[in-house]
Formats: sequence, structure tokens, C-alpha cells
Amino acid sequence: MALLTKDIIISKLSFSQSSNGIEEKVGSTLKSVSSNDSHFFFPMFDAYAEGLSAEQVEEKLKKFGPNEVHHEKAPSWVKQLVQAFINPFIGVLIIIAIISFIVDVWMAKPGEEEYKTVIMVGIMVMVSSLLRFFQEYRSNRAAEQLKSMVKTTATVLRKVSGKKELDIKELVPGDIIFLSAGDMIPADCRIIQSKDLFVSQAMLTGESMPAEKRNLPIRDAVNISPLELDNICFMGTNVVSGSATAMIVTTGNQTYFGSISKSIVGKSAETSFDKGVNKVSYLLIKFMLIMVPLIFIINGVVKGNWMEALLFAIAVAVGLTPEMLPMIVTANLAKGAVNMSKRKVIVKRLNAIQNLGAMDVLCTDKTGTLTMDKIVLERHLNIFGDEDEEVLKWAFLNSYHQTGLKNLLDVAVLDHLELHDYLKVEEYFLKVDEIPFDFQRRRMSVILKQRNGKHLLICKGAVEEMLDLCTHAFDPGEDKQLHIENDTVIAMDAEVRKKILNTSKKLNEEGLRVLLVAIKEFDDRALTYSVEDEKDMTLTGFIGFLDPAKPSAKTSIEALQKLGVTVKVLTGDNEIVTKKICRDVGISYSNILLGSELEKMSDDELKSKIDDISILAKLSPVQKARVIKLLQAKGHTVGFMGDGINDAAALKEADVGISVDTAVDIAKESAD
Repeated sequence: MALLTKDIIISKLSFSQSSNGIEEKVGSTLKSVSSNDSHFFFPMFDAYAEGLSAEQVEEKLKKFGPNEVHHEKAPSWVKQLVQAFINPFIGVLIIIAIISFIVDVWMAKPGEEEYKTVIMVGIMVMVSSLLRFFQEYRSNRAAEQLKSMVKTTATVLRKVSGKKELDIKELVPGDIIFLSAGDMIPADCRIIQSKDLFVSQAMLTGESMPAEKRNLPIRDAVNISPLELDNICFMGTNVVSGSATAMIVTTGNQTYFGSISKSIVGKSAETSFDKGVNKVSYLLIKFMLIMVPLIFIINGVVKGNWMEALLFAIAVAVGLTPEMLPMIVTANLAKGAVNMSKRKVIVKRLNAIQNLGAMDVLCTDKTGTLTMDKIVLERHLNIFGDEDEEVLKWAFLNSYHQTGLKNLLDVAVLDHLELHDYLKVEEYFLKVDEIPFDFQRRRMSVILKQRNGKHLLICKGAVEEMLDLCTHAFDPGEDKQLHIENDTVIAMDAEVRKKILNTSKKLNEEGLRVLLVAIKEFDDRALTYSVEDEKDMTLTGFIGFLDPAKPSAKTSIEALQKLGVTVKVLTGDNEIVTKKICRDVGISYSNILLGSELEKMSDDELKSKIDDISILAKLSPVQKARVIKLLQAKGHTVGFMGDGINDAAALKEADVGISVDTAVDIAKESAD
């Protein structure tokens, strides 16, 4: 608790949308938090260690509202029906029908009324509009049903009732919540206490690797990005391992998630299909405005019969209008939507079908779209950089025997279940002690008793920290296999150290996160192992982890390229990982642009270079949307595929926004 005294949560949790001049302030009043060690009291949030009372919760709900963000719901069926008739082309047909009714029915002599034109045009309008309405209404209902299947709760501490599971809508600032592996973070919150806490922020940042979160104070919170704060967890992210106690700081629209959502909600940008339909409609209207009056006047002057001249002018207007076109277009789009629904694709807007077909540039996020969004053990190498099964065995024994909460990297190692039986884990290795992971050491060790009675310490951790603790390394010899009994051990001199660092750097350049594995043998001794025993170890090799490409990604991209569709990657992740994934899926690249470089470029400068750039990395949500707009300004029909809130703005701006069933709600709402 002492760590929280006079601690800065954050001076300004803000993000700037410089491209369109909008700046959202998130939690600008959160400048400091003071604590009382005896009551754990935060005056700013009226919060106590034992939780909020029912009266406090009720008062805060009135002040801050429920913990939910702005989002778009499908409009009512009445509104959708009206919107189906709002179309420039339909407008032209309705005007023609009205004029035809006035001339052929209302102004006609008794018994000479003519209903054919009115009925014909009316049928075209009704069939086209109702077909569109039924298709879009059905798709929106299907999308809403998918979202309604999920209800999220959180474990909250409240006075009197103690710990209880509540709907996240009921949470308020000042609530004390408990987080564990698998939980979604229900609001922006400050970590009070944590143990091995790793949080996936991929849906906000695009980073596939989880971020470490801890309860240490941030002294320079003002000068770093909000998402880089180690003691703040953000709404919508999720816990992949570890546990924590946290205090909610902001809820609903005041959260980082909510502030982005609020800027996205609204009317979608006009797509290439909308522009095309409008262009044809306005061209017809211009023709009519010129031709119809001209023909009416010329015919009236020449023949002297103004009523006949008017009827002829209306006939010309009807002849200029392809009445069947809206119905034919809508019927074809509806057929396409039905065909796609058979492949489990929900088409929310019929116009998106045409945009999908016309698309010549597909921009895609990386994490969860090109990749599996799952960390796997990609490499296990000895100190010479050769694949070595023995290194994997040591890593497996370490991950298998540790009792601390396992993170994604341990899970990836333990996926190699075949080693369990091969190593005869329980028969040959008995766990006797453990030195758990912590953020300062960035490593963890297990101590196993072998059949010969000796103790074996197996340690894995970050490269720099581990190198400092190793005095020797295994030389696997010609057969490249490690055997603890008879392998050659070489001293960790400057040359060996340099070789290891170079191998680590090479693996990093391939987009891998690298850990080192080391061992040390002890004679049978008292179980008083501590951090001091993690020294003079023998390095066995490297293990490298990666969020791999989806198996289907490469063939899909090849098919798109054959169809003349250029694929560009727009990601919040770093360029090293992105380059590796692009190589794996067949996206060629020569130029890479980072978000920091993009921010300094004018629209004209970026527009001149954008066609030659395939990878844009470390992008903010606003920068992704800016790239989409500039590609459209160059005449491209642009699709965007993404699944996180950091993709929602781009999904909204694109001619066709594509998302997946596992995407966050705001991404599904923004997609077509």
C-alpha cells in the first residue's frame, strides 16, 4: 500500500486525433491518488479497501452513468424501411411517377385515365426498396443475435456483500475488482496488487505479445503514451496470465476504449458504390433538367399544343430513365448476399457486395487476421543456432514443473505434449523446489531431483539477464545433441557471448521473442534454494516464440493477387514482426513506413508514396483511417479487414469493412 502514497496514476490520459483536428481528453482530472495505509482510502474516488457501499454505488451510477460505451445498434425496422427508399435513383423514379400520375390520371379527361406508367414505376420502386430492406434487416438481426449471446461479468468487492460477480455495466469509479487469467478488463483501472500479470492489448495496440502489468508507480506518466503505462489496465483488453487486484479509475465513455468508440459512432463514409450510383442519378437529373424543358418549349412553340408538348416531354423523361436498373442491381446484390450467407458471411449492407467486387486494394490488420493471435514455440536452438531437441526438453521440464501462473510462453512450450511421455517426467524428475518469476529478475527456475540423487536447477529468462548469470555453455559436438552426462562444456568467453547475442539479434529480426534456457547441477542438499543460486549456470540454448501466420492466409493472398488486388498491412505492431509475417504469407515489400514517420508527412507527400508501400507499422487508429482516405482519394476502391477497436475507424472509412466473429463489438458494428 505504501507504493500508492502520492503516486501519479496519470496526469493526462489523452489521445490526439491530429488528422481531423479532434482531441479527446480521457480522465483529465486524474492527477494524483493519495492513500491512507490504515483505511486504503482514495479521496478522489471516494473508495475504500473494503469496497463501496450500496449508497455510494447508486450515487456514482447517477453521476457517471452505467459502464458502457457509445455503440451503434441496428436501427428499428421502421427506420430501416424508410432508409431503403432513400436513394437518388429511387428519387428520380418517384418524381416521374408523381408527374405521370398528375398528367395521366389527375389531368386526364374522365374515362381516359392512364395508369400504366404509374403502376410500372411504382412496382420497380417497391420491389427494389423492399428487397433491400428485407436483406439488410435480416443481416442486422443476425449480427445483433451474435452479440447478444455474450454477457460479461467481473468480480467486485462491495461493502457488506463482499466479493460478488456483477454485470460490468454496474461498475463505478472506485470499485475494487479482482482479475485472473481469462478475464476481460471491465474498465480503465489502476493495479493495486499483482502476481505475474500479463495482459493482451492486441485489440488496442496490435501488439501480439502480452504486456507486463504491475503495481509499481509511474513517475513520468505525462511523457509516455497511455498504453505504455505498466500500472494501468485498459477496458476491453484481457488477462492472459496472472492475477491482480485493481481499482477502477474511469468507466464507460470516459475510458480510453470509450473515447475511441465515441469518435467512431456516426454515419459511415460514402463508398465507391454510393458515389457511382449518385453520379449516374445526378447525370440523369441534369439531362432531364436540360432536355425536358427544352423539348417542351420547342414542341409547344412549333405545334402550338402545349398539353401534347408536356406529355411528350414527360415521355422523354421516362425514356431517359432506366426504371428496371435499381431492381436489377438490388436483386443481384441480394443474390450475392444469400450466396455469401451460405459460407457463414453476414452482409450487413448490400452495397458492400459491389464494393467487394470492385476492390483493388485490401488493407488488413496483422494480429488475429493474418496471424492466429496465438503464441507458439517456433524455434529451439543450441548456442550455435542449430535446431536442438535437447533445448526443448529443458524448457519443457521448466514449464511443466513450475507452479506459478503460467503465461502464454509456458503454454506454447507445454503444447509439445509428446515430450511428457518421452522424458518420463514423473519417473526421472521429481520437483523439490522453485524460484518463482518476478519482473526485476525476468526469469524463473525449478529445482528437480534426478534419479542419481543430484539436484538440477533449470532456469529460463530474458537474454541479457541470463547471459550475465552463465559462466559456461554446452558444446553439443558433432551430433549436435546435448547430454548432461557427457557433453563438452565450454567457457562463456567474449567470443561465445558475441555469438549468442548475434543469434538472439537474428531471431529478433525474424520477429521472434527469445528466451535463454540454462541449467546447473547441485549435490543433494537442503531445500534452501534462492535467487543467489541462479549463478554460474551452463547455457543450453535459445527458445523463440512467434504469433504465426494463419495457414489459410498465404493461399488467400495469392488468390487476391491473381485477381489484381493489392494487399497492404496496416498494423499497430512493430515492423520486425510484421516483416516476418509478410514473408510467410507472400506479401512482398520494399518500403516500410512507421507511424512516427507518417505523422510528419503531409497528405500530398503521403499520397505520392502510398502505392509503393506494403507495410505500415506502429500505426494509431487515426493513422489507419488516414491511409484509407488517401488511397480512396487516389481513386482506389479500398477494403479493410480488422478485429480490434484500433481497427474500427478504418473499417468505417473503407469502401468495404470486413471483420470476424471473434472481433470486439465496435469492430463488428463498424464492418459491412
